[in-house]
Amino acid sequence: MADAPLAAVLAIDGGNSKTDVALIAPDGTVLAAVRGPSASHEHHGVEQAMRILDGLVRSAAAQAGGRSGVVASHTSACLAGADLPEEEAQLSAALRRRRWSRTAIAVNDTFAVLRAGLSAGEAPGDGDKAGPGGGRWPGGADRPWGVAVTCGAGINCVAVAPDGRTARYLAHGILTGDWGGGEGLSEEVMWHAMRAEDGRGPATALAPAVAAHFGLPSVTDVAIAMHKGQLGDDDLLGLTSVLFAAAAAGDQVARELVERQAAEIAAMAVAAMRRLGLPSAGTPVVLGGGLLEARDTLLTSAVTGRLAADAPGAVPRVVDIPPIAGAALLGLDHLGAGAAEARRLRQCYRTVGLLTADGALTGPVSFPPAAEIRKQARKTGTATRTSRY
Repeated sequence: MADAPLAAVLAIDGGNSKTDVALIAPDGTVLAAVRGPSASHEHHGVEQAMRILDGLVRSAAAQAGGRSGVVASHTSACLAGADLPEEEAQLSAALRRRRWSRTAIAVNDTFAVLRAGLSAGEAPGDGDKAGPGGGRWPGGADRPWGVAVTCGAGINCVAVAPDGRTARYLAHGILTGDWGGGEGLSEEVMWHAMRAEDGRGPATALAPAVAAHFGLPSVTDVAIAMHKGQLGDDDLLGLTSVLFAAAAAGDQVARELVERQAAEIAAMAVAAMRRLGLPSAGTPVVLGGGLLEARDTLLTSAVTGRLAADAPGAVPRVVDIPPIAGAALLGLDHLGAGAAEARRLRQCYRTVGLLTADGALTGPVSFPPAAEIRKQARKTGTATRTSRY
């Protein structure tokens, strides 16, 4: 049997809790989509991470028709922990050694969120091809540009100028000046709830809400369960929903935490814009990650309010396709694909299905949730730290 046709892009979105892999046809059609456990180089080492990825790539290739050897023209990998240019170079070289594709580029996973949220140059009627002189992006630029803030388990931000210059953060938590995200907010919820319960802090609805969330008599019992290992970090992340509910009900402590998170999101975006000299008016600000994609009314309105005050005219938007689609779009950009291919890719992910070459929907892309991936990884002893994003 002959091999299946060569895919255009092998897209990889590698987080610390899960990995998504997709094969993309030259016209933007999603040929295969696979989700698996973390392949984090920070936790497994580069070579073991590549071996884990190899299994996922081969599964995707089998799903797309069974091609062996080289499966795509280009690999576009957006990987958590690729925080420095030298780390991106090291990972790019490791990807090329696997020979899944003719070329390969690895970048930090926040760039996938940025590209997923930038679609102004893909509107019907725009030029068919990107590239020098194409000018189909805001301001007449020939490449996608803007700012992205991702706020999931942690928080990070990148910005790309029309001329390709970038601004980024190390995003290693408190050590590098970051605050918030699901991990940070959940710890803050516990801190305030514990102090309200034992009398060291002001009263807050967070105290009874935390206990009720875990079905335990008190916040003290929750803390003891954490200490004994009966509850884990993944369980604690669920407290963000408790925070948003308390804030919506008017609890002052909860509202102040949500407002501080909004301020941090806006501060990262505005500082990145200033570092690149981007004008605030017309600059896209993509908002991604679980906390922002949940579209909590108070958080979203607070972020947009802060941006309006600190960067008048900036254009905030919440991403509506997953980061793996952003990685795929970066790959299509690298190959010189145009607006039509990008639109088709977005259509594949917005309909949450796979499209055949003639446009027929072949069925939904169904992935286990990241929490289930982490649970299975803990059982097999391959668990890694929850993703910062």
